[in-house]
Amino acid sequence: MTNIVDLHTHSTASDGLYSPTELLRQAHAAGLKTLALTDHDSTEGIEEARGAASELGIDFIPGIELNTDADGGEIHVLGYFLEYERPAFQAILKTLRDARVRRGQRIVELLNEQGIQISWDHVRELAQGSVGRPHIAKALLEAGYVQSIGEAFDTYIGTKSPAYVPRYKILPEDAVRLINSANGLAVIAHPLTTPGLETLRTWLPGLQKAGMVGLETYYGPYTHKDEESLLSLASQYRLIPTGGSDFHGPGIHPTPLGGRFVPPTAVERLKALQAERQGTIPPTFELPPPVEEK
Repeated sequence: MTNIVDLHTHSTASDGLYSPTELLRQAHAAGLKTLALTDHDSTEGIEEARGAASELGIDFIPGIELNTDADGGEIHVLGYFLEYERPAFQAILKTLRDARVRRGQRIVELLNEQGIQISWDHVRELAQGSVGRPHIAKALLEAGYVQSIGEAFDTYIGTKSPAYVPRYKILPEDAVRLINSANGLAVIAHPLTTPGLETLRTWLPGLQKAGMVGLETYYGPYTHKDEESLLSLASQYRLIPTGGSDFHGPGIHPTPLGGRFVPPTAVERLKALQAERQGTIPPTFELPPPVEEK
């Protein structure tokens, strides 16, 4: 089945390896007709991506991905069709990005303390935009400490590794509300990866009450059985099933750009809901203090 939709991608504006323009060029080469850019905590790549999409005839959706934590695990929240230029929205994103910088600096410090000689300045050069662990992984690869990006995570900077540093944590409901404050549409990302099906069931009522409208059902390595389970949940809670590759660049995730089939009806349903919200005044939102590490 030919795929023409990818609603989960990243660029150098956060922790992807390709610029927004190059990402769109690769999307065009892969035969994609609709693409959403969903960088972590950043909308800095959207204007460049929109311009490239226009030149290439790709239907472009401005998006974002926010990382959050709750009892039972971690959950990521995607936002689509954002009115991303709203000053209050951008101020909160800056707070989250600044926390990413502090986290990245501390990771590099810990690596240096262990005799791993990479520099923070070089990591920032690699990042170009919002810094993330993939940029530190790339610095480790360039310096010859690892043979792949995956090995860098497994050995040095992954969750249970010696240089891991927790991030600034917000609750998933707050991420949903933040996206709503920019008139965006909130969707739970890779729900079987984090937190898992049973934990997800306990979270869905609260997330839906906060304003969540979708569930990423067609994702990367998910099996047909996984899809069926998520489609059942989406139907039960009247959520829009969405999907994408979670593409960051070669060697970071196993699914290539456009490598996961996403039904075009996902885009149609998101667009219909977005049309209903156009011109409405979104709710205000203030970022609460970060969730304390337990």
